[in-house]
Amino acid sequence: MTSTSNHQHNYQFKSVNYTGLLPGPRVIIMGATHGNETCGTKGILRVMDDIDSGRLQVTAGSVTFVPVVNPKAYEQNTRNGDRNLNRNLFPKDEPQDFEDHIANWLCPLLGQHDVLLDLHSFNATGGQPFVMVGPLDNEGPLQPFKHAAKERAWARRLGVKRFVDGWLASYGDGVKRRSRGNASELETVLRYGVGTTEYMRTTGGYALTLECGQHDDPGAPEVAYRAIMNTLAHLQLIEAPDPEPVPFEEMEALSMVVVHDKLDAADRFTRSWASFDAVAEGDEIGVRADGTRVTAEFSGRILFPDAKANANSEWYYLTRPNPTFGRE
Repeated sequence: MTSTSNHQHNYQFKSVNYTGLLPGPRVIIMGATHGNETCGTKGILRVMDDIDSGRLQVTAGSVTFVPVVNPKAYEQNTRNGDRNLNRNLFPKDEPQDFEDHIANWLCPLLGQHDVLLDLHSFNATGGQPFVMVGPLDNEGPLQPFKHAAKERAWARRLGVKRFVDGWLASYGDGVKRRSRGNASELETVLRYGVGTTEYMRTTGGYALTLECGQHDDPGAPEVAYRAIMNTLAHLQLIEAPDPEPVPFEEMEALSMVVVHDKLDAADRFTRSWASFDAVAEGDEIGVRADGTRVTAEFSGRILFPDAKANANSEWYYLTRPNPTFGRE
């Protein structure tokens, strides 16, 4: 018995595939994983129009476009339909919400591809586009991986200059701290950290999340379009020169190092933080309910601050510069 309402049966899922005559990678490019993040949808539809009109031709490999991953959230112009699709993204034997139904369609589709580009936007004011990348090659239990060099070389060709790594590792450290040694709880909550790119890596592929700009930024669809075109060129699906990588001296690469939890609902920030605000070691970030000051343990940038976080959940992340990014 599922909790899916009859109204939800009105939705359907759509993907469009273009396959060239020559061998090449199988690429999937997605928009509106969160329904109010429409720049990817606009960029995808523009590229599809280029192909359909004959202005652009896929000559090798294949590309699958999913203009709208979450049609319910897209129709509502909300981030989520019933919940955040980009957490706990696994097929479900007994789907309980609309995003479970998406997962049951999307996860097998991802598994048929080698490379994923997931296009997003963010709600913070200002701020430049950035790309979220995966871990270095490893055989560890959290996120084993073997395509770091390819993923990072591709990331430098999307047309953006800010790079962030370390999501699942820093998230996982916070989960371990909160789970207090309960193994079954630990596994359940770690699965909650798996979204589209993390799932793609579990299938043996590689993936990037590109945050194209602020939700309503009229330039964000152009960032998405350029990233798609650069991806098709870099992976040699179209006949075009490989885009030049962003020079190392123009890059800002950051590693997510630590997540701090909101321990009490009364914990509060002492200013209105935005992602990528700079902090110096010792700067006050917030105050605990008991009056204890929360300060930055090192200099870097704050990421994903959530003033509305619930108690015992993620409050903010700290990042520090990663001068070796792309040179590993």
